Amino acid sequence: MIKFEDFFRVQDPENTKVKFNMHAGDTNHPAWDYLLQGEENPEWIGMNAHKKKQANNNLNKAKYLLAFAQYYPYGPEYYIFGGMYEVEKITPEVVDGKGYNLTLMSDFEEYRKRLIIKLSQPIGQDLYLRLYKNLQSSKLNPEIYELAPSTKLGDFPGYNKILLKHKDLQTIFNKEAPEWRTALSNVKGVYCITDTSTGQIYIGSASGNDEGIWQRWKSYADVNDLTGGNKAFEELKNSGANYIIDNFTYSILEIFDTKTKRDDIIKREGYWKRVFQTKEFGMNKN
Repeated sequence: MIKFEDFFRVQDPENTKVKFNMHAGDTNHPAWDYLLQGEENPEWIGMNAHKKKQANNNLNKAKYLLAFAQYYPYGPEYYIFGGMYEVEKITPEVVDGKGYNLTLMSDFEEYRKRLIIKLSQPIGQDLYLRLYKNLQSSKLNPEIYELAPSTKLGDFPGYNKILLKHKDLQTIFNKEAPEWRTALSNVKGVYCITDTSTGQIYIGSASGNDEGIWQRWKSYADVNDLTGGNKAFEELKNSGANYIIDNFTYSILEIFDTKTKRDDIIKREGYWKRVFQTKEFGMNKN
């Protein structure tokens, strides 16, 4: 077991606090969802900078803050690191609102949205904000649980910014990264697979009714298949065991609501095939 304090070695333990964010106001606004939008996302900052009347629940006298969000896909005892911040109290004093200015620091930046800790027990309302120097000896007794690759837990970049290598695709599906699954399951779409060795591309679509692009790409991520039933990919797979893994990348050209009719998506797939001439020069056989 790696202790929390052995991993997070801070320069000023006497003036550092640790906050375990669960949700904002009600359970419909989980802290992890806000953190996913960025370490400087206003909603995420607002959760950490909120000042209440009760002094023990505030950042009073704190110069620094280690902020965490409950990683609910794993369970109530698990929290993911959101960043270290410099704390400045706002004057005149603000109560029941944003009472502090938080400035994101570079400390531990490589672990943001990747490092998960586990607590000995779920947090009660009186435990979510703690002094760093007392945390390890408290009944929460946190330990380092997991350091995940960025593709598993990191930012979902948006549909129009996806460019995944096959190994990244494997990681996402093997670990069932929740933010990726949610995003890819909620849309149908037309996608592009590129053979970076030859420059040839394949245009495909996810037009079924179950889990959209997630379901379709899952077959490509399966190392026991890799082809998704595609004949051109079968030929490449047979030519070399790791060819697809080493050379294929995956991106999305166009997304559609899950209620979109299959025929409409197939028409758009045909359009993109014509644009890139993938029947003549790419990997589409029809």
